[in-house]
Amino acid sequence: MARQAFRFFHPMRVRWAEVDMQKIVFNAHYLMYFDTAMADYWRALALPYEASLQALHGDLYVRKATLEYHASARADERIDVGLRCSRIGNSSLLFEGGVFRGDTLLVGGELVYVFADPTTQTPRPVPELLRSVLQGFEAGEPMLDIRTGSWDELQAHAGPLRTAVFVQEQGIPAELEWDADDASALHAVAFNRLGLPVATGRLVRQADGAARIGRMAVLPLLRGAAVGRAVLDALVEAARARGDRQIVLHAQRSAEGFYRRAGFAAQGDPYEEAGIAHITMARTL
Repeated sequence: MARQAFRFFHPMRVRWAEVDMQKIVFNAHYLMYFDTAMADYWRALALPYEASLQALHGDLYVRKATLEYHASARADERIDVGLRCSRIGNSSLLFEGGVFRGDTLLVGGELVYVFADPTTQTPRPVPELLRSVLQGFEAGEPMLDIRTGSWDELQAHAGPLRTAVFVQEQGIPAELEWDADDASALHAVAFNRLGLPVATGRLVRQADGAARIGRMAVLPLLRGAAVGRAVLDALVEAARARGDRQIVLHAQRSAEGFYRRAGFAAQGDPYEEAGIAHITMARTL
């Protein structure tokens, strides 16, 4: 099993609590590593696990898990857990995994899941939509559909996302979340392959060839999976296409690194907006 066989990897660092008296990873922890990587695999599919399985009217249950040990990981080592969906049967899914230190395979594994009725736990055929998502991901296909449009066109999808993130999660008063800019802004919404909206943002035109990006919201379960970056890139390209020369945004300080990696630079001193620390950032097009 070669590292090149995997498209997906979950990086980890071995913790002291995971090694035994021989100072190597206790054998049972490798199953935990694969299970942890599986949660990240679903993020890479842009599928929030619970909501997605509910939409598919089923759930996944482990039927079989096997490990084959080749070498040991040690305390504080950096390792990568690779996963791939290698076979889809009528009601079963076979995932192959590998724990690597660099290119060296330490532990190989196989996980067999059964798609089943969540109430009776009786097997059901794997939905064609889920089959398509898994096969598409392994083939390198995009997992997101970014749609742009007016508030009238996308409010039904963007509105609940913004309410969940800004009003419910961050405690911003609802009267501060909605403003007149929504009516004139270009909005973007990212949909996963199940058609569920998972991220949104908007682009507001300003004077002198400038534009402002704001209201960037990503479902918590999918943060860190490049979903927000896909929305941001779509808005930047829309600004460039219509001739804007600069984009500014009011970044929450916790997201400053995210925007820096996308080419934005901080301007001025930090400040508070809606009770949250912000900093103005800009990018020239």
